[in-house]
Amino acid sequence: MSAQPKRPIPILVYHQISEAPPKGAPFRSLYVAPQSFARQMALLKLMGYQGLSMGALLPYLRGERSGKVVGITFDDGYQNNLSQALPVLVRHGFSSTCYVVSNLLGQTNVWDSDIGIAQVPLMTGDELRLWVAGGQEVGSHTQNHVRLLRSDAATALQEMTGDRAALEGLLGVPVRHFCYPYGEYAPEHVAMAQQAGFHTVTTTRRGRSGVQGGVLELPRVPVLRSTSLPVFWLKVATGYEDRKRA
Repeated sequence: MSAQPKRPIPILVYHQISEAPPKGAPFRSLYVAPQSFARQMALLKLMGYQGLSMGALLPYLRGERSGKVVGITFDDGYQNNLSQALPVLVRHGFSSTCYVVSNLLGQTNVWDSDIGIAQVPLMTGDELRLWVAGGQEVGSHTQNHVRLLRSDAATALQEMTGDRAALEGLLGVPVRHFCYPYGEYAPEHVAMAQQAGFHTVTTTRRGRSGVQGGVLELPRVPVLRSTSLPVFWLKVATGYEDRKRA
């Protein structure tokens, strides 16, 4: 069995790097303004943290390496991740993982349409290649952004394995990391993720990754529109998020 991390490791989760829609729009919290993102990454660098993709972070999660590191993840594969986040990440020498929905490349976040969330472009296959060429990583988020708890076992497993195969075929690189859509899953989905060959899986449970739990149910630290720079520091460097776990 691998050792555990020597210190809790924050894995940040972002969605859109864009100005938020007008007040009253649903889920405005999931938008982080480009200038806020740039300031957050600059603060990480100033604090001595290295921002890492899930693949690069894995040895630290297993306790095989030690250092001042933070995971950086993006859910869904929005085009604004490429246009707004990538230049900042490259400037600081950071890597990250973007979890992508393979059947919706070049389309929009249609899974949100029934709750009134604005439809925003997702990266195309060519744009994903630019993301990878920029030193970033692509992870799996199922083929169709499904709710695993509402899917039968065969469908759930196919959504995982099919997404991984499609992305690997498109990009020509291994896709070894997965994120449960909506943060919804059950023990059988953890087993499926292992069967599908994923090395890590992230959730929407809040907290830093520490001495408890395995790498197939990793908690993360949400960064929201309202996250001020002082609160961002608290989320990364203290037990602030760990206390939110429940």
